[in-house]
Parts: sequence; structure tokens; C-alpha cells
Amino acid sequence: MSPHIYLLTLGLPLLTVLLVVNIKQVSAVLQARAKLARDDTYRALAAQAAQSQAETAAQLAAMSATLARLESRTASVEQILKQVE
Repeated sequence: MSPHIYLLTLGLPLLTVLLVVNIKQVSAVLQARAKLARDDTYRALAAQAAQSQAETAAQLAAMSATLARLESRTASVEQILKQVE
């Protein structure tokens, strides 16, 4: 057997194993990057949701105050109408 063929038969399986391991590692890195990007997107979405919730709570508080003022005005108008009768 020629030394070139002998080295080739030993080198190709080793090269194949190294190539598979390398591809697996690159795949793991790409998956980690994708997960990090997805996590950042979820984090931004959560921050936006929290901000929207705070704005909604502020608007609800303002509407409640307005409703309370309307109720007090309606009560005073009812009292005036009862006094007129």
C-alpha cells in the first residue's frame, strides 16, 4: 500500500469528524445569536407594553376624575330641581 493512500485513508475520516464538529459549533453559535436577538425583541415588547399600560392607567385616572366631577354636578342639579318643585 502506498504511503499517500494510507495517509489519505487516515486523514479523510479525521477531517470529516473535524468538519462535523465545526459545523455543529457554528450552528450552536448561530442559534445563540438568534435567541439573543429574540430575547431583545421580547424585552423591547415588554417595555412597550408596560409603557402602554402606564399611559392607559393615567387616562383611566383622568376619566375617573372627570366622571366624579360630572356625578357631583349632576347631584347638585338634581338638588336644585328638587328645590324648584
